[in-house]
Amino acid sequence: MQTEDTQTTEPVDIPPVTGPYTEPWSLKKIIALASVFGPAAIVASVSIGAGETIVVVRAGAWAGYNLLWLVLLSCVVKGIFVTYLLGRYTAVSGEYIGNRLAKLPGPRGWLLIAIVIFEMVGAPLAWVPIAKPCGALLHFLFKDMLSSGISQLVWENLITACFITLALLFGLRISFERLEKQQLIICLILVVGTIIGTLMVRPDFGKALVGSLRFGYLPEFPEWAPQDAVENPLLTMATAFGYVGGSVMGYVVYANWVSMHRWGMTAHQNIEAIRQRATNRDKVDYLPEQPEQVSQLRQILAPLRWDVGMGAIVLFIVTGAFMISGAAVLYGMQSTFEGWSLLTDQASVWKNIHGSLVWVYYICIVVALWGTLQALPEIYARVMQEFFQAIWPQREWNYDTLRRWVCLYIFLTTMVLIWLNIPFDILTQIAGFILANFSIALMMLAALYLNAKLPAAYRTRPSMFVGALISAAVLITFAGISGWGLCVKLAKLLA
Repeated sequence: MQTEDTQTTEPVDIPPVTGPYTEPWSLKKIIALASVFGPAAIVASVSIGAGETIVVVRAGAWAGYNLLWLVLLSCVVKGIFVTYLLGRYTAVSGEYIGNRLAKLPGPRGWLLIAIVIFEMVGAPLAWVPIAKPCGALLHFLFKDMLSSGISQLVWENLITACFITLALLFGLRISFERLEKQQLIICLILVVGTIIGTLMVRPDFGKALVGSLRFGYLPEFPEWAPQDAVENPLLTMATAFGYVGGSVMGYVVYANWVSMHRWGMTAHQNIEAIRQRATNRDKVDYLPEQPEQVSQLRQILAPLRWDVGMGAIVLFIVTGAFMISGAAVLYGMQSTFEGWSLLTDQASVWKNIHGSLVWVYYICIVVALWGTLQALPEIYARVMQEFFQAIWPQREWNYDTLRRWVCLYIFLTTMVLIWLNIPFDILTQIAGFILANFSIALMMLAALYLNAKLPAAYRTRPSMFVGALISAAVLITFAGISGWGLCVKLAKLLA
């Protein structure tokens, strides 16, 4: 008879392969596999904010098709490698990534605390560049109905404040299940809308293909480019790279959502006992070593691979379409698009091309940005609950309570920033560095650490590992460019 200690040290069984993964390839199987698309749809749709709808459009307006490689690189690095490696650790081990990262050498949970701080410092800086152009656009649409006794800037700030307030209120009420369904619909609208809009402006797809493959090429900005871009070209490029794909918590929360969908080892009937074992051990030593068991686990990771792949494709299609539209329409018009009327100015340009394009544009923009803001409270609270529970397990961290406090913090800080009228460029550059370039580079290194903590047989395949190393190098490089360029710019402003 086995003792309790012996039983707890025995390897666990891998859940069986079931469903469409056991069937031969067919149209029915492909449809079934496509139906797993969910968590990555939220990541993709939430990522589509000021970066995709404004930053990359502006880049296309003065760089043409020459920076499409930046969009492709960011989608591959973040949409595939960062997302997959973080989600894969939970799917393989069954353990939340926060529990493992809390054990990093040094003060308990230092990395988790740092990520939360970076996100909370940068979040208001990211919310305002999303909401304020919407305020300007809505003011433009309804200005004839508004009092002329109040200045345009005040109206825009008031509408922006209402836009954020409503997004926070709806974000407090929405559940994960409803959010996932909503974001799937948003992804569909975005993909269809941006494809239609792009085809209608008749871009040069040959130049777009060349621009997508000229990795590392930084074109000279023309004389009509914004002065800030001309003076800080590398910072401009690094900010565009950072803003494609959203902030760090959008990738961290993905692993949590993988668990909620019960993919991989998280589908084990004794998953809570497995997590308790993982919490009490420095190594993931409970996975079986038999080759057939290893192969079985790799098979049940299929939903993760399909989900990540489809999410990256959606992100690239939408982001690439916005940049291509900017290159095809705005570059020839020598448009600069400065200030906060960025969305309004873009709408005016589409009207000159074809009247129906305006409403395609309005629908895509409003749906994308509203979906982004409404989903963020769920992301913030979900990650905080996991991280705080891992750092301070003796306390119970309530998800709904955390979400309410986060919404209150976002409301107060964004209201201050709205009325300070800080320029768009400096907000996006600071937020891009803190939330994306630097923080995501840290999490990519953490993802490599998590992969190394798995038994050798369960680590990602060599080709994926090499890609992850290259991705880490790319992220570190852009973090360095962004940080240095921002320091130089701030030094000039303060001089």
